[in-house]
Amino acid sequence: MHRVGSAGNTSNSSRPRKEKRLTYVLNDSDDPKHCAGVNCLAVYKSPSSDHSDYLFTGSRDGTLKRWALGDDGATCSATFESHVDWVNDAVLVGDKLVSCSSDTTIKLWSCLSDGSCIRTLRQHSDYVICLGAAGINSNIVASGGLGGEVFIWDIEAALLPVSKSVETAEDESSNGTAASGNSGLPVTSLRSINSSSSISMHATQSHGYTPVAVKGHKESVYALAMNDTGTLLVSGGTEKVVRVWDPRTGLKTMKLRGHTDNIRALLLDSTGRYCLSGSSDSMIRLWDLGQQRCIHSYAVHTDSIWALASTPTFSHVYSGGRDLSLYLTDLATRESLLLCMEEHPILQLALQDDSIWVATTDSSVHRWPAEGLNPQKVFERGNSFLAGNLSFTRARACMEGSTPDPVYKEPSVTISGIPGIVQHEVLNNRRQVLTKDASGTVKLWEITKGIVTEDYGKVSFDEKKEELFEMVSIPAWFTVDSRLGSLSVHLDTPQCFSAEMYGIDLNMPGASEDHKINLAQETLRGLLSHWLTRRKQRSGSQASANGDMSSGKDVTMKNHSHAREVDGGVENQNVVLPAFEFSRVSPPSIITEGSQGGPWRKKLTELDGTEDEKDLPWWCLDCILNLRIRTLTEIECLILFLCRCSFFLHSCEGSNLQLLTQGKLSAPRILRIHKVINYVVEKMVLDKPQEGGNGDGAFTSALPSVLSPEMSLATVRAYIWKKPDDLILNYRLAQAK
Repeated sequence: MHRVGSAGNTSNSSRPRKEKRLTYVLNDSDDPKHCAGVNCLAVYKSPSSDHSDYLFTGSRDGTLKRWALGDDGATCSATFESHVDWVNDAVLVGDKLVSCSSDTTIKLWSCLSDGSCIRTLRQHSDYVICLGAAGINSNIVASGGLGGEVFIWDIEAALLPVSKSVETAEDESSNGTAASGNSGLPVTSLRSINSSSSISMHATQSHGYTPVAVKGHKESVYALAMNDTGTLLVSGGTEKVVRVWDPRTGLKTMKLRGHTDNIRALLLDSTGRYCLSGSSDSMIRLWDLGQQRCIHSYAVHTDSIWALASTPTFSHVYSGGRDLSLYLTDLATRESLLLCMEEHPILQLALQDDSIWVATTDSSVHRWPAEGLNPQKVFERGNSFLAGNLSFTRARACMEGSTPDPVYKEPSVTISGIPGIVQHEVLNNRRQVLTKDASGTVKLWEITKGIVTEDYGKVSFDEKKEELFEMVSIPAWFTVDSRLGSLSVHLDTPQCFSAEMYGIDLNMPGASEDHKINLAQETLRGLLSHWLTRRKQRSGSQASANGDMSSGKDVTMKNHSHAREVDGGVENQNVVLPAFEFSRVSPPSIITEGSQGGPWRKKLTELDGTEDEKDLPWWCLDCILNLRIRTLTEIECLILFLCRCSFFLHSCEGSNLQLLTQGKLSAPRILRIHKVINYVVEKMVLDKPQEGGNGDGAFTSALPSVLSPEMSLATVRAYIWKKPDDLILNYRLAQAK
């Protein structure tokens, strides 16, 4: 999970605070497709006259997408981007879409909007895994997660305008100032709470609204379901039991035992009498809640069941899971058949009239014929079998080779995705990353530009990595992961400012031999150039409106003592070097921590220039606006000093030349060998100067064959001379004499 570093305290504490992290997520193309497994599906029927249907998909890439459905395909009409980690579940509540994520948040969206998040609800302390929504009473939603927490939300109350007092309290809290008491915070819940109730208030309030916390789970919750009226809630997880709750009172009404492994999927019929559960024990169980017992069990799968969907009349159930199979089972007759086979484990199912959408661990989504309105038509094709009562019956049948043939061989519609990145390696030059995606394609990324520079196709990743090896040593100034299916590049201060390169190595026009470039600083300038342009445009408009030259809302830095001037001066502030120009066709997304203490994510091109230090890390803004990078603490300075290369200069064995110095020399890691050679030439008094007036060439030619004049001291230290103490450079002086 991408946890954004907290801003820490800003009080007078002497303990150093942890600065906010900046992350940017790279996109391979502008194609609006998912690039990781799809965890959730929701079908929306538009109330408009055209009766258009939409499919919402939530992915492990951290985004949700809205697809306009047609008979022959689907078109992406919006991307909902705000979560910073996997989207685990999504439900429809009237014209609102509710999603939950491993970033511990729940987000509300308008279904037919352009993708803007209208509210973020922060209440869970761990990953939020599942949601349950009432059909008729469309205001009620339940959420559950890995922390064993279950909350019941009144969406209408959660969307009420935030009062001024709450905004002030949140702002103070985000700046490290504790609010005094809870007076002035409007609290809305489904009912009054008392100390004897099994429902309790959560300590953290979200936008002035506090949901009802239903207590009882001791372990992770993986599945929730509610009946249409919102009068009944069922939950299940790693405790292997189905718990039944009354959301109106918060009381636990019963506990149903029978499964022998995690419960991963739950369904309730519209009346709330019957419940279906799917488990990692490969069993489907039908529960009669009135009788408080299991009345049927169905053994059709050979592995974990992760998804269930029922027909509108609750007469048949579609089930899928880890065994790649999608089965249709008649709950009354126990007759079952294999509807289709997927190439990847099935994560979620959603019925749409006579079709069913199937989401898997792959980034593509398929629609299969399902005859959801009249499922008996499928059974007329034959090839059905009777579901067993025990899980080993299906496993034994599979071993005996009696697995049925699927009814359908190919899906009717496919929404293609982009293969996600499954392997990556940061190259020694610290500007390129080699990746391999799920299809086996190997690509080379330039992370200082956010683009793919080479597509090698399906080649050996290890062989290509060896081929691209460079004998160069540059400090690790960023970290990277591929949890979202794309490359996420993380920048933390002050470590990110530790790497420098010479401008001539970056093909910088007109760069002198000694001109050094800080990689993180130039990357930030390229990354936020669009934001800076928009900010200046807004400042100019405001100045024009005011009739003066005021710069609008200036960013106030928290600690000027934590900054230092860098080479280049402010006159080059607007210049973005070619090696750091990010694509505007497929721009990266920014992830960082916002003013309310929670992470946020947005496309670079969607930044409007109003973002300030409450939205972006102050050290980033100081770097961009003032061309200053954060200075190091005393301990960090000591670490940086220890990272310099120390060495002695000795004459070549057999030479009678006098040593230049008896002491130890120290130089930046980036210093090249030819600079050491120049030092020797300048300090040495030669009896016989070299022809041509410069002895540099003689020294260069006298270097050991393993050394190159363009090597840095760090490279020599890393690959040539690996003594644990000081680096000793032996140079030949005999030819120079």
